[in-house]
Amino acid sequence: MFDPNSEWRRVSSSIYRKPTDSKILGSVELDVTELEVYLKNQREKGLKLTFTHFFAFAIASGIKEKVPQFNTFVKRGKIVSRKTIDVAVSVLNHDATEMSAVVVKDFEKYNLKHFTQKLNLEIVESKKGTGGVNQSGKKMLAKIPWPFRALFFRLIRFITLDLGITSSFIGANPNQFGTFVLSNIGSVGLDVGYPALLPASNVSAVFTMGNVETLPRYVNDELLPRRILKLAATMDHRVVDGLHGGLLFKYLKWAIKHPQAFEIEV
Repeated sequence: MFDPNSEWRRVSSSIYRKPTDSKILGSVELDVTELEVYLKNQREKGLKLTFTHFFAFAIASGIKEKVPQFNTFVKRGKIVSRKTIDVAVSVLNHDATEMSAVVVKDFEKYNLKHFTQKLNLEIVESKKGTGGVNQSGKKMLAKIPWPFRALFFRLIRFITLDLGITSSFIGANPNQFGTFVLSNIGSVGLDVGYPALLPASNVSAVFTMGNVETLPRYVNDELLPRRILKLAATMDHRVVDGLHGGLLFKYLKWAIKHPQAFEIEV
């Protein structure tokens, strides 16, 4: 039964304000025709590898190799670099009514194969309700009456995000959602979308993957059917500029043509 006042909606009405903060929006169209073949071959070998796994790993690799600015956050008025690159991926909860997130910490410990296996394990645990980003804080916040709910969230946000202090009271910490979030909005029928920067997180960007479509495109002056995916991002302008987004998207265009580069053992 549809619940217009679910836990998440009660929370979101308190933590989000009208969009006044500075943010950058950007998107890129990627030809994933050959990459799709590569992913299919990997699945036939027994590795449950999808576009979500690949782009989560590729974005993290691009941040490491080209744009470390994405691996920073604001703490007490200063830009702070993270010690590791932690990857958050949005997933549907156990009954497919709301979104949650799982985090793979320190992606540099993995190659693409092992990262995929680790992410799949985190997703399984999340579906069971035993993994994923801590949900207790959301449940507790949803129970607080309005308007105290918004005031309480701002206090917790100030303590954890602005001051950088872990709040064991609700299980919140400054790096709870990792470096960035990737969400496959194509799985819910959307082609492109520009997500909100989650106020309860320190992520520098939220990326979305749309549906993969067969569209006509010119390749070497020949019009051919190609498999096209749109990747969009909302970026925190406090820590990155449009230049950094462009460098990352350029890296991803290289990555989809060289997926074997991510097979190297770590």
